Amino acid sequence: MGKKATKATKRFVASGQLKKTIQARHKHQQIQRKIQGRKKPRDGKSKYDEKGGEDGKREDDEDSKSKSSKRMTVDDFLSGDFMDASDDNEETIRDEEVEDDENDEQDEEEEDFDDDASFASVDELDEEGEEHLLELSKLAEKDPEFYKYLQENDRELLDFNPDGLKVGSEDEDVDEDGDVDMEDGKLPVLTKEHLQKWQKAILQQRSLRALRKLLVAFRSAAHMNEDDQVLAWSIDSASVYNKLVTTALKYTPVVLEHHIPYKTLANGKFKAPTQTPKFKTLQKLILSYFYNVIHILSQLTDNDLLHLAITETSKIIPYIISSRKAVKTYLKKTLELWSSAEDSIRMASFLSIRKLAGAPDESIMDNILKSTYLALIRSSKSTSTHTLPSINLMKNSASEIFCVDHAMAYQHAFGYIRQLAIHLRNSMKVKTKEAYKQVYNWQYIHCIDFWCIVLARACDFRAEVEAGKESELRPLIYPLVQVALGSIKLIPNSRSHPFHLHVIRSLLHLSKHTGTYIPISPYLISILNSSLSPSSRPKSSTLRPLDLDVHIRVPQQYMKTRVYSEGITEEAIFLLVEWLASPAVHGSIAFPEIAVPIVVTLRKSMKNAKQGVSKEQGLLKGLLERADESAKWIEEKRKLVTFSPAKMSAVRDWEDALKEKLADAPLSKYLKVQRKTREKRRKLVEKARDGKDEILED
Repeated sequence: MGKKATKATKRFVASGQLKKTIQARHKHQQIQRKIQGRKKPRDGKSKYDEKGGEDGKREDDEDSKSKSSKRMTVDDFLSGDFMDASDDNEETIRDEEVEDDENDEQDEEEEDFDDDASFASVDELDEEGEEHLLELSKLAEKDPEFYKYLQENDRELLDFNPDGLKVGSEDEDVDEDGDVDMEDGKLPVLTKEHLQKWQKAILQQRSLRALRKLLVAFRSAAHMNEDDQVLAWSIDSASVYNKLVTTALKYTPVVLEHHIPYKTLANGKFKAPTQTPKFKTLQKLILSYFYNVIHILSQLTDNDLLHLAITETSKIIPYIISSRKAVKTYLKKTLELWSSAEDSIRMASFLSIRKLAGAPDESIMDNILKSTYLALIRSSKSTSTHTLPSINLMKNSASEIFCVDHAMAYQHAFGYIRQLAIHLRNSMKVKTKEAYKQVYNWQYIHCIDFWCIVLARACDFRAEVEAGKESELRPLIYPLVQVALGSIKLIPNSRSHPFHLHVIRSLLHLSKHTGTYIPISPYLISILNSSLSPSSRPKSSTLRPLDLDVHIRVPQQYMKTRVYSEGITEEAIFLLVEWLASPAVHGSIAFPEIAVPIVVTLRKSMKNAKQGVSKEQGLLKGLLERADESAKWIEEKRKLVTFSPAKMSAVRDWEDALKEKLADAPLSKYLKVQRKTREKRRKLVEKARDGKDEILED
C-alpha cells in the first residue's frame, strides 16, 4: 500500500500547477542534456557512449527521477532545490552564446523559475537560529573566556530567541508547514491581523519566514485581477490592499539589509552582496518580489503609493543586478515613468536610475546611457508651453547620469554627436525641403542643447581646477560647436531665426561654464541687421508677442509684422549682451579688440535703419554704450601690464584676476538690470497665461 499523500500534495494538485511544473522540469532536463552533450572527454568519447548511449542514460534518469519523486513532498519539490543544478551551469551556457541577438533568450534560460513556487526553503534559514542557540549554550563550557567577552560586549547575541521566528502557528488559516490552507476551493481572505503578525515578526526578529508569507500575499495583490494566475490569498478590502503593498515595500529592504547587507563605496557606487548560501536561497524570492513590483507599477493610480514603490524598490537594486533580465525590465519601466509621469514621480524614477548606475557592472551603465538618451529623444519630438518644463527637467537630470563616468560617456557622446553631423552633412548635400527637416526639428534642437548641457557640466572650468585635470569629454566641445554653427548656416533666412536663437542659447551656456570662446556674434549681428533694415516697412498687427521659446519657425501671419520684429530684435540684443559679458569674452585681455568690429557694424546698421524702429534703436544704443565703457574699463587696467603677449602663463594669470572683478564692469551691471526686467516680464506673462486658461475653462 502506497504512502498517503500529504495535505500539501493534495493542495498543490488542486491548484492546477502540476502540469506547469512538469513542463518546467522537462525544459530543465532538455537544457541539462544539451549542456552535457557539449562536454566531451579528452579521449573523444562522450559520457553517453561510455554508459551505453543516450537512450540508456535517459532511461536510467527516468527511473531515478520516478523513485526520487516518490520520496519528495510538494514543499521539497517547490523549494527550488531541483533548479540548483542550472545555476552551476550558467557560466557554461553563457560561454556558448556568441551572438548578441540571443541575449534575451539566454536571460530567460538563466532565470527559468516558477513564480508560483512557495519558496519553502527560505523557512529553513530561520531554523538556523535554533542551531545557533545550541552552540551558544555549549560555548560557556568550551570557551568561558570568550563567553564572558560576549556577555560584556555583545549581549544581544546571547539573548537570541529563535521562538519568535515561528509566526503564524496560532493562525487558523495557516497549517503546520506555514502555508495557506484552502477550504472547498476558496482562497482565504487576507486581513489586517495577518499583516500585523508578519510585521511584528519582521520588526522584532527580522524573520525570513514572515517575509516569505508577506511576499506571497504581495504577489496575490499584484496579480489580483488576472484570470491566468493561481493566487494564495483573496483581498476584498481597499485598506488591506494598500496596507499590504505599503508593508511589503517598506519592510522587504529592512529584512534583506539585515540578513545580506551590501557596501556603498566612497565614489557613490555599491558593491553587490557576497554570494553566500543564504543569498543564493533568497535570490529567487527577491527576483519574484522584484518582478511583482514592476508589474504593480503599471496598476497603481495613487501618486503617493507609486512614489513609495519606486523609492523603496531602488533599495533592492543591489540584490538583482546579477539578473540582466530584471535590470532591463526595471530600467525600461523607470524610464517610462521618468518621461511621462508628474514631476515628483519623474524625480523618484531618476533617482532609481541613478542608483542603478552605481552598479559595478559596466554593461549596466552602458545600457543606462543608451536607453536614457533614446527616451529623452522620443519625449522631445514635439514641444509646447506645457511640455517644455518637463523636457528641460529630463535634459538636466539625464546630463547627471552622463557625468557619472566621463570615459564611458565619451563613447556614447562621440557617436551621437557624429550622428548629428551626418544629418547636417546630408542636408547640406541634398538641399531639399525634406532634407532640411532632418535638421530643422525639435529633436535636433534638444539634442544639441542636451550635449551642450552635458559638456558644460562635465567640463566646467571650476570643477576641472578642483579636480586638477581636464575632463575626458572636453575634446568633444569643438565638434559639437561645429555642428551647431553649421546648423545655423543651413537656412539663414529670417523665418528660421527662432531656430538660430535656440542654438545660440545652447552655445552660450556651453561657453559660460567651460570658458571656451565661441564666435557667436556674427550670427546675432546678422539677425539684428535683418530686423533693423527690413526690405519693407513692418506692418501693424493685433497679434500677441510670439513666444520664441516654443517656436523654431516663424508662423506665416507673424512675418513682416512689427510685433515679431520687436521681439526678435530684443531677444538678439539680450543674447549679444550675454555673450559679451560672458567670462570667456569679457574676461579676456583682448576684449577691446573683440568689441570694436561689433560696435562699428551695429552703429552702421543703426545709421542706415529706416524710420519706425526707434524702440529697437534705443535698446541697441544702450548696449553699444555699455560695450564702449567696458572696453575703456579694461584698457585702463591693461596700462599696468608689464609682460609681453608671448608670456601666455602671465596672460592667463592676469585674466583670472580680471574675471574676479567683472561684477564691477559697466557691461555686467547693464546685464544684471536686463535680467531683472526679463524676469519681471516673464512672471507677468505667466499670470496672463493662467488667466487666459481660466477664461477658456469657463
